[in-house]
Amino acid sequence: MSGRAILTYHSLDDSGSVISVRPALFERQMEALAGARVKVVRLTELVSAPPPALALTFDDGFQNFADVAARALGHHGFPATVFLVTDYCGRRNDWPTQPEGIPRLPLMDWSCIRTLSGAGIEFGAHTATHPYLTAIREAEAREEILTSKQRIEDAIGQPVRAFAYPFGATSGPVRRMVKEYFTVGCSTRLGWVSPSSRPEALERLDVYYLSHLYLFRHLFQSSARWYLGLRSLAREWNAPQVPSS
Repeated sequence: MSGRAILTYHSLDDSGSVISVRPALFERQMEALAGARVKVVRLTELVSAPPPALALTFDDGFQNFADVAARALGHHGFPATVFLVTDYCGRRNDWPTQPEGIPRLPLMDWSCIRTLSGAGIEFGAHTATHPYLTAIREAEAREEILTSKQRIEDAIGQPVRAFAYPFGATSGPVRRMVKEYFTVGCSTRLGWVSPSSRPEALERLDVYYLSHLYLFRHLFQSSARWYLGLRSLAREWNAPQVPSS
């Protein structure tokens, strides 16, 4: 068993949506990780960590991260990175690009974010307003990226080293910006982190595909790799056209 992987979570709720993991299942997943021979490390340390190693990421900054995930992570001593959409902190995830069928839920406010940062949670940038970065001008993309980074740094008094691309929408110029300002960039490309991975666009494994605990417990074994490889091909085949400027 070897390799490195980044898991992608969004919301921990009982709605059953494509971005949701039920809180009870999340707690069982963390228990499974605690019993596995896998080291859970900080995202910014993953590439250099000896395998098997895993990083946990949470996109959008939902309030249920504070209510559900923080307690379970603290119980097991697991680090995690939360990517914030900074213009929406303390509001709901109702940005204009939000697809239909996604539940509109509260996002953490800055007081909560500062408290969690003080407890060791890492925060990363996820832009200011969650646009498709490929659908806006390069100057606007840079502003979205930098505004998010600077707003978080001002709030928590810590450098922000990680970024996640909204919807996974990226391009050569956008990746170069992320490489300039961050240590790590996270994509939505389904896969494991490998020696050929680009630090500014690392692959992740969306937990939507890991609802069965068998796959979760055997993440680095051939059965999970085979299954997720097929899901990756199907996902790319059925992916909607990403807007471009």
